[in-house]
Amino acid sequence: MPVSRRTVLARTVAGSATLAAVALPGATEMFGATATAAPATEVYRIGLGISDLTGPAAECGMMGYSQLEQTTAGIHLRPRARAFVIEAAGRRIVYVVAENGMIFQSVHRGVMRELARRFGDLYTEQNVMLTSTHSHATCGGSSHDYAYNLSILGFQQQVYDAEVNGIVEAIEAAHADLGPATLALGRAELHNASVNRSRVAFDRNPESDRRYFPDAIDPAVTALSIVKGGKRVGAITWYATHNTSMSNSNRLISSDNKGYASFAHEHIDHGVRYLDGAPDFIAAFAQTNAGDMSPNLNLRPTSGPTEDEFENTRIIGERQYEASKDALGSARSMAGPVDALLCYIDLADIAVDGRFTPDGRSGHTAPAAAGVALIAGSVEDGPGLPGLPIPEGVRNPFLEAIGDPTAPAPAWLADAQAPKAIVAPLGLLPPAPWVPNVVPIQIMRIGELYLAGGGGEFTIVAGLRIRRAVAAALGVDQEQVLMQGYANAYHEYVTTPEEYDAQQYEGGSTLFGRYTLPAYLQEFTRLATAFAARTAIERGPAPRDISNMQPNFVPAPGPDAAPQGRAFGDVLSQPAAAHRRGERAAVEFVSAHPKHNPRRNATFLEVQRRTASGGWTRVANEGEWAVRYRWSKRAVAESVARFTWDIPGDAEPGRYRFVHFADALGTDATLRPFTGISDEFEIG
Repeated sequence: MPVSRRTVLARTVAGSATLAAVALPGATEMFGATATAAPATEVYRIGLGISDLTGPAAECGMMGYSQLEQTTAGIHLRPRARAFVIEAAGRRIVYVVAENGMIFQSVHRGVMRELARRFGDLYTEQNVMLTSTHSHATCGGSSHDYAYNLSILGFQQQVYDAEVNGIVEAIEAAHADLGPATLALGRAELHNASVNRSRVAFDRNPESDRRYFPDAIDPAVTALSIVKGGKRVGAITWYATHNTSMSNSNRLISSDNKGYASFAHEHIDHGVRYLDGAPDFIAAFAQTNAGDMSPNLNLRPTSGPTEDEFENTRIIGERQYEASKDALGSARSMAGPVDALLCYIDLADIAVDGRFTPDGRSGHTAPAAAGVALIAGSVEDGPGLPGLPIPEGVRNPFLEAIGDPTAPAPAWLADAQAPKAIVAPLGLLPPAPWVPNVVPIQIMRIGELYLAGGGGEFTIVAGLRIRRAVAAALGVDQEQVLMQGYANAYHEYVTTPEEYDAQQYEGGSTLFGRYTLPAYLQEFTRLATAFAARTAIERGPAPRDISNMQPNFVPAPGPDAAPQGRAFGDVLSQPAAAHRRGERAAVEFVSAHPKHNPRRNATFLEVQRRTASGGWTRVANEGEWAVRYRWSKRAVAESVARFTWDIPGDAEPGRYRFVHFADALGTDATLRPFTGISDEFEIG
């Protein structure tokens, strides 16, 4: 009779001190004294940092659902980057969780360049891991890959700058925050925040794999607690579910369910105010192998637990937050070194040894190709191939300039990708392959926890097999290894060969063919073997840089205009004179186009309460859950900003007002800031 997963997890935690000492062959030589004992005193120096990633809140294509018409029109919950710098025995690693759609190689490269400029060789691609929560409600256009800019209509410099600068700022803040700390590792399970959206494919896997996931989901919740001076100052929680509670018709920027989990832990639980300087608590909710895990529990877009996308976002996020607290509540102190190792692999051309294939026969990866199933998309979460199919009568200037991606595939590629029916040979398209094929893989160690980082969306069984392979090469228990998807690059999905043969959405989106996962198993084994032995490994082929080949077909907004007889900041619709707790207050202002100043690390709105001394204090802003900012255009260049505030049940009685901040572009190309102030209203 198999031992339960929960029993294995408990044993893993209970044996943490011993594992810290023996986790790596040659650990003493690698890491010095900290590898041979698990002292209860502080053994780490840790810093935490956070910064804003919000891109333009109007007329910017959103990343994830690939819908031409899904452009930003406001903000619901600002996406942020959270960075953790951890040092032990003279070695240092950086782990970042970004609340965006993907970590594209363009952003990875930009971050590395800026870190080199600021810190020299202290933080490099070797010891920095960038990961994404994979929110489908954030700005797109930061990629240099044509496939991922197709529905965005080209590269968007503002979005790229927001992501690169936001991540670097978070790392810089974490670097400045370094100080003595302790770590603790906790585990729990969560069974009602994900569902397998591709059960037909999952069921093709061997019984030994399916038995590991009896509900066809990965319920594992892994939480890392960070304590300084006897006080918990941060946490990282890993759990596999897609960040797609918000729908493909939503136009408000949002960090989605994982963003709400962070917001609940930071703001609701610890009272963090994001504009009041460095917060005293930071909580990141990271992905793992979420490729076939959907939060839409009824297997329909934005359906489950309710039929309201905002409620679903809150509930799925809240469940992750509560599971994180459970895991942190049982966390055991952790010791052991930190380290990381990275190399690049060419997924388009890897000969795979039979040791890594299901049938023991050798195989080979192939240049990237999208399958017909990719166009159909995931019925549970949204469509697939970016910008396709194009509705009749709709023009896409990006396609007209670059070319049609649905060119016929040569017979040799069709054979290499079988049984996939190819709809777009992305790796063979001019003027350069539309997706990257040279991508990084990375192993990062944090004490007794190991992260296997890859730039794909790994299904739970694909992730399980990589965890097994890495654990075997390292000589540790597989429960110590997490599959860290969405890391350092993006190239869509990774399924098992058995799942690939079903050619569901995930299989059609496994771009490099049936042997993609076996190639990963082989290359991760090679990397983990070098990591364990502390031997050198070649960097591998150089990733491409096509930053000089980036078209953009989105016109920049022109000068702003106010309605006749009105000025910027005027109130078009006042809030009611009085409101009760639990009601929604609303206001509309004459505004300006948000692209003129996206106000990253700032705010478009403050809800303010009058103080006893007659002044005003901020109680909410549009970066928080209760406030929604909706932008709309009237006439050619007139902007309206509508804000709503769901008044919390514990709001203090008193006088309140809305204050709006923005910048208007004049016909002389000068930006002029303005402020709008609503009438006061009473909350009883």
